[in-house]
Amino acid sequence: MTASVPSPPPLLDTDVLRSFVAIAESGSFTRAARQVFRTPSALSMQIKRLEETLGHPLFVREARQVRLTPEGEMLLGYGRRLLKLNQEAVARFLSPALDGVVRLGTPDDIGTRILPQVLSRFASGHPAVQVEVVAGRSGDLVGRMIDEKLDLVLVTEGNDDLAPGLGEVVHSEPLVWAGREGGVAAQRSPLPLSLASHGCAWRGMALAALDQAGVDYRVAYSSEHCAGQEAAMLADLAISPFPRSLVRPPLRRLGAEHGLPPLGEYRIALLRGESLSPAAEALAARVVEAFQEWR
Repeated sequence: MTASVPSPPPLLDTDVLRSFVAIAESGSFTRAARQVFRTPSALSMQIKRLEETLGHPLFVREARQVRLTPEGEMLLGYGRRLLKLNQEAVARFLSPALDGVVRLGTPDDIGTRILPQVLSRFASGHPAVQVEVVAGRSGDLVGRMIDEKLDLVLVTEGNDDLAPGLGEVVHSEPLVWAGREGGVAAQRSPLPLSLASHGCAWRGMALAALDQAGVDYRVAYSSEHCAGQEAAMLADLAISPFPRSLVRPPLRRLGAEHGLPPLGEYRIALLRGESLSPAAEALAARVVEAFQEWR
């Protein structure tokens, strides 16, 4: 009598892993669905089958977000490595060999949203290219590109130190009011604001809207970095104009119910220096692609 051969363990599907990692990194089935071009219900079915295959729940589903279970955190590490290896293997055969140095400038609020994804994917496809990232004010970065010290620059349109219509618009989204969940800053008078420094488009849009609506306010905090604005909101000391995509718990959106006027859309543009190298062109394409997935 021959011994039965044990069945091999099931393999993890790359497409399902990509969905799992997108949900884990975004904290939302809805945001992840936009990134992987599927519906939230399709992602839910994928995750349900994955949990059945592994025999463990991977997410704790809460009212406004989802978070990983301990088993989900373990799988996230494996998933990222497997996806990276998959990208490297495909890129080795399909991507042209590029090398050299690419210099990218970005304001910190833009960089925190897309740079991790951009740099990870670009490094997988073009491991011989060195990317140097410089963070700073939009106007300063444009000046460095004019001086040929940067190849690519991301800027927020509408800043006082920028001419209108520069570069290619790669992203547009509503600017909204944000404050601490359950906080009282929005109820104070005059309204305490945490704003970016003078010349920033967010600051200009917020003050213009409040002035037009006749809302009494005071600038309580001012910072060149959005992390400084966020700190005042988290402490419930002020409210801020913030991109909708950055408003996440424990922050929440504020609106007409608090007597606050709408702020409108703000836009991000990509500027390219003259005579870009093939490596710089490839990075520019990856940046544009990342913003398309973000929508």
